[in-house]
Amino acid sequence: MTWLTQHGNKPPWLLKYRSSEGFIVATVSLAVFTDMFLYGVIVPVIPFAIERRSHVNESRVQYWVSVLIAVYAAALLFFSPICGFLADRLTTSRRTPLLLGLFALLGATVLLNVGSSIGILVVGRMLQGTSAAVVWSVGLALLADTIPQERLAQGMGYVGIGMSVGILIAPLLGGVVYDRAGYNAVYGMSYALIGVDIVLRLLLVEKKVAARWSNEPAVEQAEDHDTAGESSKKSGEAAVSPIMNPTSAGDPEKAITDGSAEEQPQEAATHPTKKRLRDRLPPVLSLLYSRRLLAALFGCIIQAALMTSFDAVLTIHVANTFNWTSTAAALLFLPLVIPSFVAPLFGWLSDRFGGRYLVAIGFLFTCPPLVCLRFVNENTLRVKVLLCALLALIGLFLTMTYPALMAEISAVVEAKEKKMLARGEAAYGKGGAYAQAYALFNVAFAAGCMIGPLLAGFIVQKRGWPTMGWVLGLLTGITAVPSFLWMGGFIFEGKKIEDNL
Repeated sequence: MTWLTQHGNKPPWLLKYRSSEGFIVATVSLAVFTDMFLYGVIVPVIPFAIERRSHVNESRVQYWVSVLIAVYAAALLFFSPICGFLADRLTTSRRTPLLLGLFALLGATVLLNVGSSIGILVVGRMLQGTSAAVVWSVGLALLADTIPQERLAQGMGYVGIGMSVGILIAPLLGGVVYDRAGYNAVYGMSYALIGVDIVLRLLLVEKKVAARWSNEPAVEQAEDHDTAGESSKKSGEAAVSPIMNPTSAGDPEKAITDGSAEEQPQEAATHPTKKRLRDRLPPVLSLLYSRRLLAALFGCIIQAALMTSFDAVLTIHVANTFNWTSTAAALLFLPLVIPSFVAPLFGWLSDRFGGRYLVAIGFLFTCPPLVCLRFVNENTLRVKVLLCALLALIGLFLTMTYPALMAEISAVVEAKEKKMLARGEAAYGKGGAYAQAYALFNVAFAAGCMIGPLLAGFIVQKRGWPTMGWVLGLLTGITAVPSFLWMGGFIFEGKKIEDNL
């Protein structure tokens, strides 16, 4: 097995291809797809498993289904910051925690398959949420390590495909396979997918590891922070005071200092200034001081809430309005997921022109079709076609927002590290802070997954389907405002540079 390993003087087998950007993007995208697929494929199966295998009274099935959904989200919320912090601090390798996360997912799947008690099912869902915390935080950090910032949004677009396809088609396949082949066949499909994922993650070679056998430098967003002093000195030599170079004062990506760091490095070291509270906190907390990051995370919350809100209300509404079966209703999710295949194109546009306008337009233009859902109120062919068209527009405009939001999280970390090095301060350490930044995305995504179904379901129950449409539409319109103001830095350049972060 030496041909597969990353140790020794001899390069691993097919090193060039196993460390290529395309292979790494494909591996991370499949990891995200696997996680979302295994989350959703058991959704139509769990109610039957609880009633028939766990012998729970029919009146309590809905309660325990809600508990199992909440346990997954709670585990994702709780463990994401922890997994991100450990991934950045305890190891410089992204591959190892990715493998550990996958084996945790395998264990969770086994528990959910063979478990016959509620306690085992709860533990299985908790383990599944923990695995998701590892996959998302470490996997997205691996992409940030691999792809240069100017092309990162396009890479995130492929991850968006994996996420959208996984979360939307999994319940459909789970229901069909369960009806045709039974309970164990659903998990057989899951085991096959995990097996493919294991093979790809074993084959993966990180860029910085591949650099040992190549003359080409590793492509990483963050510098090796063991040489932070040297980097800060170089940054200081290149930094120019705003007074000396006023043309650079409004550029948030440039490192602006008052000149003291580069002119008197020894004196600064002898008489260090007192650090602000935010600079003494772990990155997973200090990053929350960034308005720019908060705007991106808020966008992620709303995006996840909109995607999952239809899980709670769409099937029931079309069943009541069109008298459709569950299979026909499940097919209605296809218009939502098909537009996700153009996510890499929107990522390319974001890399080329910036994400501010794409995200703002995406959220703003999602508002009208959401409001127009109120017209889906009668059983006619025209209304059915209208519903498909509205769902396709919602899926398209939400797809516009995803790649730019994901790339923005990495851009904030990179900009903050450049600024810290320019001031002569230590950056985020050898492991950087990308895993912790994307752990915050996990928290935002999990929050959206909890808010969306609850909000949509509550509004439909209390006020009806039309009210749900305009409330969600209003929410997307509001989200366009902070996205426009803060994506890429504060839009009014007259503000001080710190506000751009």
